[in-house]
Amino acid sequence: MKKVLLFVLLACLSITSEAKTILSPDGNFKLSVEVVNGVPTYQLNYKNRPVIKRSNLGLDLKEQPDLLTGFAIAAEKESTFDESWNPVWGEVKTIRNHYNELLVTLSQASTSRELLVRFRLFDDGLGFRYEFPEQPNLKYFTLKEEKTEFAMAGDHKTFWIPGDYDTQEYNSVTSKLSEIRGKMKEASTPNVSQKIFSETGVQTPLMMKSPDGLYINIHEAALVDYSCMSLELNDRTLVFESVLTPDAVGDKGYLQTPCTSPWRTIVASDKAADILMSKLILNLNEPTKFEDTSWIKPVKYIGVWWEMITGKSSWAYTDIENVQLDVTDFSKTKPNGKHAANTDHVKRYIDFAAKHGFDAVLVEGWNVGWEDWFGKTKDYVFDFVTPYPDFDVKGLQQYAAANNVKLMMHHETSSSIRNYERHMDEAYQFMVDNGYNSVKSGYVGDIIPRGEHHYGQWMVNHYLHAIKKAADYKIMVNAHEAIRPTGLARTYPNLIGNESARGTEYESFGGNNTDHTTILPFTRLMGGPMDYTPGIFETKVSAYNPANNSFVHSTLARQLALYVTMYSPLQMAADLPETYEKFMDAFQFIKDVAIDWDDTKVLEAEPGDYITYARKAKNSNNWFVGSTCDEDGRTSVVNFDFLDADKKYEAIIYSDAKDAHFETNPQAYEIRKMKVTNKSKLSQHCAPGGGYAISVMEIK
Repeated sequence: MKKVLLFVLLACLSITSEAKTILSPDGNFKLSVEVVNGVPTYQLNYKNRPVIKRSNLGLDLKEQPDLLTGFAIAAEKESTFDESWNPVWGEVKTIRNHYNELLVTLSQASTSRELLVRFRLFDDGLGFRYEFPEQPNLKYFTLKEEKTEFAMAGDHKTFWIPGDYDTQEYNSVTSKLSEIRGKMKEASTPNVSQKIFSETGVQTPLMMKSPDGLYINIHEAALVDYSCMSLELNDRTLVFESVLTPDAVGDKGYLQTPCTSPWRTIVASDKAADILMSKLILNLNEPTKFEDTSWIKPVKYIGVWWEMITGKSSWAYTDIENVQLDVTDFSKTKPNGKHAANTDHVKRYIDFAAKHGFDAVLVEGWNVGWEDWFGKTKDYVFDFVTPYPDFDVKGLQQYAAANNVKLMMHHETSSSIRNYERHMDEAYQFMVDNGYNSVKSGYVGDIIPRGEHHYGQWMVNHYLHAIKKAADYKIMVNAHEAIRPTGLARTYPNLIGNESARGTEYESFGGNNTDHTTILPFTRLMGGPMDYTPGIFETKVSAYNPANNSFVHSTLARQLALYVTMYSPLQMAADLPETYEKFMDAFQFIKDVAIDWDDTKVLEAEPGDYITYARKAKNSNNWFVGSTCDEDGRTSVVNFDFLDADKKYEAIIYSDAKDAHFETNPQAYEIRKMKVTNKSKLSQHCAPGGGYAISVMEIK
């Protein structure tokens, strides 16, 4: 009798609900959701191949019963949605938002609480999120940890950066999943503060390729009022578990019902190009909040920036520290002679921008405070309205306007968040009064107040507050060192750019990996565009600063290609005007290339090796092609069948010379022209660390 009772008890404890399944609209993806022993689980297949094996769902709460176990499926609802929408700016003119949805209501009998999980299955992958309805037994709650799992089906090739709560500015590491622990030390990067949270923790977007050729990408969408997610790998079972960024006291988030989590996203395909073309993350974000978007326009700009990054010039007006913001009389201070943001010098940039058709000039180091801004844990640093004595705000605004050029504002917050928020309205009004319509904001250093992290809930809310506040003044935002994008630019399209990854500036800090720009489109750019700041023609940094021996790990031709492969509606020609004047034939491509697109094609792609894009300019029949490769070099083969059959075109090809090499001969390039139609093909040499760019202009 005891044995029978034990058997019945064990049977009750191992109850598994019937799996609920849905297919993607094209039938290639299959999602299964079930409760196993009281634990909600899901699994995802693509063309009958496992993408995610059975994985657990749930959340651990602080000082309350968890939302991990004891669940049963109380209700389920299926639906289908299909629409098309036009982004304010983007890689394509129209985006289709088509998915099958499964909404599962989970009941936890022991606490009389409900947890909803909403799954949306697209033709390019899966998005799901937790939803917390308003209910008597769950009102205010604190997250101890989110326990979402992603169980991998094999020891995949993985492109990753270390788990860090404050920076993404790492070179990518390529390894198998099982090798991440051993490779973690290799991920250490000079000039990056090391705050890696574990030996197997990695950040998203995370890109993988299975041994049998399945490409998988994991990220999140619509990150609002919640902490950023990273992933912790169990390198024995190959299961990732979510890790949320903590706050100063270690909590992972403070929520009040009704509320939702961000979407957890899984994009997969047997073609690498499909990952790059996925719009799943954008589609999981809400439509734009703005009725009028006419003031939001893509920007091609130059700037007083690279000369400071290389050490040729300085942000600070004087070398004397402790210059306080209430000091307006600099007559007793001695200028250091290297201050770049001075009136005459900025006029030189405005002249160059006007002559070559650029929209704007970015000026950094124009405002008081740069002598004593970094690493001092100072609350009150910049006021964002007080210029140095050699920077004529009104005069330069008038000079720029007369030349049909905008000045781009720079707000370095030094991560003193209260200081920025106390000045925000005044700073944005100052911009409006002086003709600025876009701002590059920066968050360098540890967050003040101490203990908060760049990617925690508190900072996530700040970044969005800054975007919304800027919109009140019709200002576009390009946020550096901020949270990595999760598609929010659909909802708030004045967010026209982000850094949030290791950009071109690191070419002056020791250099980026040669395969860096063949990986970033598969990782960082999945959630939104990057202000990568390409266009460096003088690849030896010592040409600007003899004390700096860094060099740009790229050929000149590949620098042109980046304007096509590194998508952004905000593109900078980052080198100095005097350098471009030495290479005006190559500079022509930067002048010609569009920054907003009606259509995009991925012609070739393999993460870590090469990418070739073709993009059709907005309201035009002109196309632009860009290709970038790693240190091995290759021969690229392009089929021009994307062109209109009834039209003829002239292609201007900017390519590596035969003897070009990113280390030994980076400035060796060739330019040639050829007539092409939609039946034309091209076989093009790419040097190690090289690539090519093509302008394909319709012949009328």
